[in-house]
Amino acid sequence: MKKFFPAIISAVALAAVVALFLYMLLGGKSAPTRASQPLADVQTVAGEGVVYVNIDSLVRGYDMYFDLQKEFEAKAKKKDGDFTARMKKFESDARDFQNKVEKGLVTRSQAQQLQDGLAKREQELLQLRQDLQGELQEEEAVMMRQIQNNIQTYVNEYNQTKGYSLILSTSGSSVVLYGSPALNITSEVLSGLNKAYAQVRVSSNLK
Repeated sequence: MKKFFPAIISAVALAAVVALFLYMLLGGKSAPTRASQPLADVQTVAGEGVVYVNIDSLVRGYDMYFDLQKEFEAKAKKKDGDFTARMKKFESDARDFQNKVEKGLVTRSQAQQLQDGLAKREQELLQLRQDLQGELQEEEAVMMRQIQNNIQTYVNEYNQTKGYSLILSTSGSSVVLYGSPALNITSEVLSGLNKAYAQVRVSSNLK
């Protein structure tokens, strides 16, 4: 049986992370397309305190993402190891059963009992694999909600002093075809996010 956990871990690659983050940032709605939000709609708010944040760069540089990602991968690795050990034991028992049958070391009744037991264990392993995949997917979703919540909370606090009318989020699939570098506040927001998160980490270590 092929390993499946590395595929799960790779699914948390930055592209997928950004896609999930954008999905949640928009409240579960699909990202706007050129048909639903043409460039002209963005231009109408120009001059009213409009800035933008590049979500790709923000997530790439957010320390909280890397910490949570490291924890997630550690959990996935442990689950992978536990499952692999059970799988190897099952395969060893299956080879032993086959060897005994070929050598005539068990009766037909015993062979049937052993075969039934192996079949049951195989089904249990398949169910376990499905359960573990579901657990990792749920943990990944929780991780992204935590990141989204932290970013949204920080941006709200950040804008209390800045007073921008609109803060746009951009990515590789954004409808914003051009944005003046002067309106890009990604570095400023990222710096503030990491400073705030650093304080949280210090407080946690002191407890």
